[in-house]
Amino acid sequence: MIDLSIKNEFSSLKSVILGLGKSMGSKPKIEEAIDPKSISSLKHGVYPLEKDIVFALNQFKNILLKHGVEVFRPTEISDCNQVFTRDIAFVLFDKIIIPNIINERSTEQEGLKDVISLIDSKKILRTPSDVHIEGGDVIVHNDFVFVGYSEKKDFSKYKVARTNSESLNFLKNHFPDKEIIGLELLKSDVNIFEGALHLDCCLQPLGKENILICFDILKNEESKLLLRNIFKSYNIIELNLQQMSNLNSNLFSISSNVIVSYVSFSYVNSKLESSGFIVEKIDYSEISKMGGLFRCSTMPLIRK
Repeated sequence: MIDLSIKNEFSSLKSVILGLGKSMGSKPKIEEAIDPKSISSLKHGVYPLEKDIVFALNQFKNILLKHGVEVFRPTEISDCNQVFTRDIAFVLFDKIIIPNIINERSTEQEGLKDVISLIDSKKILRTPSDVHIEGGDVIVHNDFVFVGYSEKKDFSKYKVARTNSESLNFLKNHFPDKEIIGLELLKSDVNIFEGALHLDCCLQPLGKENILICFDILKNEESKLLLRNIFKSYNIIELNLQQMSNLNSNLFSISSNVIVSYVSFSYVNSKLESSGFIVEKIDYSEISKMGGLFRCSTMPLIRK
């Protein structure tokens, strides 16, 4: 059995589900794309090839194995994009949450059944029909759980609004001793500079006293002030909308001092290295063309 344990984003990683790039099928039509980055890639004729996606994921896998991490992969499903495992299920503390997600992605959850079968059924939470969450919108930071969400008007309007306000009460009910903090995000189905797909596109704690934040994509001033207050003693690396749209915050911590990052993120990488982090750099450019990076393609199961 897998003894789930995720209390933050940076403790030493022991076990993770890494996305799969095989059997993706033909590239989608523009009208079938579900995020603005994929739409842009399709319009400009640069949507990634399966072989390049597989190569990038294998690079990531090799770094995880190098650091002693146990790596699970989804069960392969034909004609299905299984790269972004973060969104279709996620672990909070000692529970795994199987959420309602958009219909276009529901098949992806079938690929997790073999791993989920190794988890105690008492540790599995399934969201009721009115609760929608994707794991990219959930950031756990010890006693805080930050949730990027959309109120009803935006949730019904935007394809990229994946987490609704009902999710906040669901999490509060199941984790009553934790502080669940909703952060409403700006959304856009067409412009990558005017909206964030998920919270991890604009917020990422790294190590014990460092955090990446793009304040400009938070919809409310209260959210900005709240984060500044919570993290007032931290080294806050602020990202602008350009850096946010390029997913500069979508990094992945293997431990409190080892971070996986995109080789082209020179500003962020230099900031982190000057703070004492070991930065493992990968060319993840092909994955980024589908609107996600390192955190999106991982679903941690155990951190110690």
